[in-house]
Amino acid sequence: MTDKEQDSEKSEAASGADRDPDEASTDESSTPPERTAEKVTKKPDTDSPEAESRSRPSRQVSMSVRGLLTLALIVALVAGVAVMTWLYVGARHEISEQQQSQANSARAEQIALDYATNAAQMNFQDLAGWKSKLVAGTGTELSNRLAKAADQMEQILVPLQWTSTARPLAAKVRSNVGTVYTVDAFVSVLTKTVQGPDPLQSTATYSVTVDSGQDWKITDVGGIGAAVGAR
Repeated sequence: MTDKEQDSEKSEAASGADRDPDEASTDESSTPPERTAEKVTKKPDTDSPEAESRSRPSRQVSMSVRGLLTLALIVALVAGVAVMTWLYVGARHEISEQQQSQANSARAEQIALDYATNAAQMNFQDLAGWKSKLVAGTGTELSNRLAKAADQMEQILVPLQWTSTARPLAAKVRSNVGTVYTVDAFVSVLTKTVQGPDPLQSTATYSVTVDSGQDWKITDVGGIGAAVGAR
């Protein structure tokens, strides 16, 4: 290569090095759009209104299902508490009714047993006291009937010189209709008369009707005559 050709190449290299960078940038920008699209991957725009509208329904559905589940759980808990409370109140009410019924029966039995014991104790020397006990705690109608019956029995008790003592044994409600209790009362009676020197031991049964609706008054009595008739 001649000296002239070498000088020409050096001159071209120097001119290339001194070229403005903007010109190089211009050369690069002249790259075809098709190649640029191939090199650059476009990212989806998640901040656009359309993207928000697409993602919003799924969040709303998720929140709605969670809210429904919570509401269903609360309703189930409230229903469970209500059922337990209802069962508890019902059980307490049933127990209270049973206890009240038992208490009423026991009271009727005690009234009948006390009455039967007093009615079975007679002393021909104190028939007025016996008559007073015979009508004690009875209703007006029954009281009048018993007073008449006592007058008739007096004609038997005095001649026989009747004396009897009584000891309560037991009483049991036979039936209960509403406020009316029919009670069988049993008393042990030791009777002595002029007919025999030795006392006679027997068991007398009284049927006593008690009405709690009439302040626990005795409304009917049976068996009083049997204690005398057996002798």
